[in-house]
Amino acid sequence: MIDLEKVSVTFTNKEETVTAVNDVSLTVEKGDIYGIVGYSGAGKSTLVRTINLLQRPSAGKVSVGEQVLSDLGPKELRKARKKIGMIFQHFNLMRARTVAGNVAYSLKDSGLSKKEISLKVEELLELVGLADKKNSYPSQLSGGQKQRVGIARALANDPEVLLCDEATSALDPKTTASILKLLKRLNQKLGLTIVIITHEMQVVKEICNKVAVMDDGRVIEKGNLVSVFTEPKAELTYEFIDTATHKDQALEKLESHPALLDLQADDQLAAITYVGDSTKAPLIASLYAKFGVTTNILYGNVEILQQTPVGNLIVVFSGESRQQDKAIAYLKSKQVKVSQLKASRPASIVQQEKIS
Repeated sequence: MIDLEKVSVTFTNKEETVTAVNDVSLTVEKGDIYGIVGYSGAGKSTLVRTINLLQRPSAGKVSVGEQVLSDLGPKELRKARKKIGMIFQHFNLMRARTVAGNVAYSLKDSGLSKKEISLKVEELLELVGLADKKNSYPSQLSGGQKQRVGIARALANDPEVLLCDEATSALDPKTTASILKLLKRLNQKLGLTIVIITHEMQVVKEICNKVAVMDDGRVIEKGNLVSVFTEPKAELTYEFIDTATHKDQALEKLESHPALLDLQADDQLAAITYVGDSTKAPLIASLYAKFGVTTNILYGNVEILQQTPVGNLIVVFSGESRQQDKAIAYLKSKQVKVSQLKASRPASIVQQEKIS
């Protein structure tokens, strides 16, 4: 559906040349909700704007559907852009127009009659849950309502792709959840392909089926959501995931209470991740009976990612070292990931090392 091949974007002024996007290749399949996550300045917003050529790449090829957008002339590009909707962090609504007027503005060159436009606007506002606000002005709306207007406007020309550039960053958590729920419903109902740019892995976790992590203009890791969450390769991905699972907060709290981490000579502090069917088995409880190893659970949660249960624990293993090794080997044989944690450092830079 969307193919970015070796896309780069550079900006040059008198003093320096800045590479905002550096040799990025990505494929987004039809129907995906694809998250691109990174800190501010990573290049993710510049990258998403190359998809509809609001930002022309300095190098590389951009294809959407059967069209290579970077090869199109101005007239053909304007037509192609109608099939790519976009919503923004700060909504970009026209203050002097009503809700209906903002949505209708996107249809001014559609060839529809005034009556057809009016009916289309009513359908769109019903779809996003704002049928009763069509005569209101943006100043009378909440942030979440403004974003719903933005979504309705982006859907006016029946796009196949919806680009979301930090679309929930200005919203509170409850409103963010409602907007993400709406986007997921639109993805399922309309068959929309959605690309979400965000600095919050929590957003990716809630809605995306695939994710790419950007840093300094490059994609440093990409894959399906469950595999990236459970088998991250890059250190930055670890940071994002620890934040999204609240494991970093848990470690900080544990380290602020030394009595909880009163480790004996042979004790091991570890993180455990288990996926799918292994979440159902009482594996931790069986370690004492099988190996004489006591497992003290300091933190735990279970989440559902793309219909797959994923569990995370922070534990202390206690017992004879050789038996601990056997217990850990047993867990790994059951497809449970075990990583050693070093408790004497801030959680944000705790190094996770697989226990061999």
